[in-house]
Amino acid sequence: MSTYPNSYMMFDGMTPEEFSFVQQATAALTENQQRYFMGVYASKRRNPQDILLATLAGFLGVSGIQRFMTDQIGMGIVYFFTAGFCFIGTIVDLINYKSIANEYNQKMAFESFNIAKMTN
Repeated sequence: MSTYPNSYMMFDGMTPEEFSFVQQATAALTENQQRYFMGVYASKRRNPQDILLATLAGFLGVSGIQRFMTDQIGMGIVYFFTAGFCFIGTIVDLINYKSIANEYNQKMAFESFNIAKMTN
């Protein structure tokens, strides 16, 4: 993106891993496709801080929100009914919240790339 060199930095909480992944994924796209990608990806990605807050809510009795946010519905249900595996799973997710967000964001970047590639 020659016109918008720092447009990736508009995302809150973007990690260096996510930045390099998104930058590599969009290198083959035209400028219009990159703009379209940015719009689609912005609507799908999750901020790691939001994942952290949802994980912390697990200690208040609503375990599994972070799993629902990252489209892991089955794990979300299990977390909900087992109180986050008796809070052990919630503590593990609290430690790994950035990797949970990065994995989800990589999947969404791949989906957004495929959608943008289909446009002109």
